[in-house]
Parts: sequence; structure tokens; C-alpha cells
Amino acid sequence: MAPPMSAGAFLDALRNEGVSVVEVGDWREHNRNHKGPWGPVHGVMIHHSVTHGTGATVRICYDGRPDLPGPLCHGVITKDGTVHLVGHGRANHAGLGDDDVLRAVIAEKALPPDNEANTDGNRHFYGFECENLGDGEDPWPEAQLEAIEKVAAAVCRRHGWSERSVIGHAEWQPGKVDPRGFTMGWLRERVRDRLK
Repeated sequence: MAPPMSAGAFLDALRNEGVSVVEVGDWREHNRNHKGPWGPVHGVMIHHSVTHGTGATVRICYDGRPDLPGPLCHGVITKDGTVHLVGHGRANHAGLGDDDVLRAVIAEKALPPDNEANTDGNRHFYGFECENLGDGEDPWPEAQLEAIEKVAAAVCRRHGWSERSVIGHAEWQPGKVDPRGFTMGWLRERVRDRLK
């Protein structure tokens, strides 16, 4: 069982991995903890935002939408590779997912197909939204891909996890497709190499 990092430790972990970080508003206190616990944490979940533009993406992820209050993640990774911290604590990013997937993440084993939505993922995962339309055509600049790799590795390094603790939203919740435009297997290989 891993307790979540403090806000300061989270910031330090990202910076120590070479991530360019912007702190947004009162991100250290911005969370949904009144809706349920955060932790123990078991992994890092990667999303695409279905948005365009840094300002709009960060604003939506911080404030949320009429149907889903913010924060919608812990960090927003924009096209230029900057990570905008928008929350610390429980965030509305993972939703309900498959308990078999969670068990595989905890055991750091290959993921089974996600065919249930019976487990609260917001409690157990750090979440990063990546600025991308998610249409399979919007490009993923190398600076952004490198930042995704770095943030995932930073969290894994701090907790002593392997690359198997990094999953995509599509691997957690049936019907989700994100992140679209690269494979999680490819990302996990990059994280594995960085953690060596």
C-alpha cells in the first residue's frame, strides 16, 4: 500500500525528473477529497483531453465542466511539454473501472481486458491529461511525449514502481479510447528505459 505523495514531494519528484512545471492557482489544496478518500495509490493514468490550446485545456482541467467538477486530473501536459499542476488529492479523472485491472497494476503484471466498471479509480491513480484532440490525427510533439514519459517515470520512481504501474484510461474503463495516437505498450517501454 502506498500513501499518496505530499504536494511538495510530488512537485519535487517531477522537477527531479527534469519536468518543466507550472503551478496553477491553489493546486495543492484543489481536490475532491470531500467525495471520498484518495489513496492508497497504485499507479499513474494517462488521458487525452479532447481540447485544443494550452489556456483552454488548463482551465477546463482545473475548473471542470458543468457535468464534472474539477480538478479533472493532477497535471496537464501541454503540447510544449510543460506540466501544469491543477490538483492534489482526489481528482475526477479515472472514474469507475475494472477491479481485475487494478489487481494487475498492484501486482505489476500484464493487464487483463477491462470489461467491468466496478472500482473507484479516482481513489487509486495519479492522473495526467495530455492536450490532444484524441481524433488520431492531432499530432503528439516529441516534447510532449517526453514529458509524459518523465511524469510517469517520476511518480513510479518515487513510489518504487515499475513501468507496469502506468496505464491508459482505455485500459481501465470500458468504452474509453484515451490516450489515442500512441500505444501504452510503447510508453511503458520508454518509462522502463528511463527507470533503469
